[in-house]
Amino acid sequence: MTTIALVDDENSIRTSVSIALESEGFKVDVFNNGLEALKALETKHYDLGLFDIKMPKMDGNELLSKVRSSKSETLKKMPVIFLTSKDQEQDEIIGLRMGAADYITKPFSQKLLNERIRTVLRIYENRKTQTQNEDKSNYIFKKGDLELDDLKQLCFWKNEVIELTVAEFNLIKSLAKYPGVVKDRNQLMDAMYGDSIYVDDRTIDSHIKRLRKKFKSFDKDFDQIRTRYGSGYSWRE
Repeated sequence: MTTIALVDDENSIRTSVSIALESEGFKVDVFNNGLEALKALETKHYDLGLFDIKMPKMDGNELLSKVRSSKSETLKKMPVIFLTSKDQEQDEIIGLRMGAADYITKPFSQKLLNERIRTVLRIYENRKTQTQNEDKSNYIFKKGDLELDDLKQLCFWKNEVIELTVAEFNLIKSLAKYPGVVKDRNQLMDAMYGDSIYVDDRTIDSHIKRLRKKFKSFDKDFDQIRTRYGSGYSWRE
């Protein structure tokens, strides 16, 4: 059984999320803060962590930093998904740079959280088990300086790894597969979240802004994502 460490100082979140996840077959241990969680993480095996960012005593970023610097290789490599508020963009960026697998903004759909957890667990399992001799050609997509490893969900730009969330990876793949084709926001929502999850238009624009910022941090001349005003976005050939 997959065991999850849920760390959040909001009792309502701990209760609702743990009940929902346990109904999906996960084992969930809940913690009020980072200090409490760290003690358990160091003594018990967890397959995944769900960390709130803004918490007293030890916030999510500090807890993730402790996890990534652990002497335990298993704990060090444990995937972590952040649960964040809308005003914590800078904290999310810091967390992703430290190795968070993804983030989900509150309030969130429980269905979306379930899907993200399963996706992140699958990706990390693929990263652990795939050997160097395995034929990767079926999983690799290349377009110019862009390379996407679909199995491990890794993105490379000019051979540099760009750390992307699950949604961002799906967004880049959707645009780059069809250069020049304008994708409207509804099409991009479906690519990122599936057709059963609704997010508002501003969420797509926010993802595009962050993607541009991430790529430009490695390549100041990056200009592949084009805005088609009134229509959507496209990938430049």
